[in-house]
Amino acid sequence: MLTVRLPAATPVLSAVAAAVLLVACSASVEVEKSSPPKLSSDKLATTVAERLAATTGRAKPDIACPEDLVGKADTTTRCKLTAADGSTLGVTVTVISVDGKKINFDIKADDTPTPAPR
Repeated sequence: MLTVRLPAATPVLSAVAAAVLLVACSASVEVEKSSPPKLSSDKLATTVAERLAATTGRAKPDIACPEDLVGKADTTTRCKLTAADGSTLGVTVTVISVDGKKINFDIKADDTPTPAPR
């Protein structure tokens, strides 16, 4: 199930916020058998980008995740969305449950983007 939450008041949007228009959604990914199960940082970045694109109806954003996601409830990692103008938005990924090789997680974008460096 996909859940989208938009902020109550949206001021003038940066390129990142305009591209994402998203605060939260969920995803599930099946991974190779390991103990505990892990989702590679590359696969996590791809999954987050695909979920954001599917939710917003826009092109896949540029997402980078610095570490693998360990399949253990309440584990979190931070990823970064970078817009074409160089502005960035932090994205928190939190494991909500693990069912065998399937990791279920929430994706929540920060409310405020960081402007592009000048």
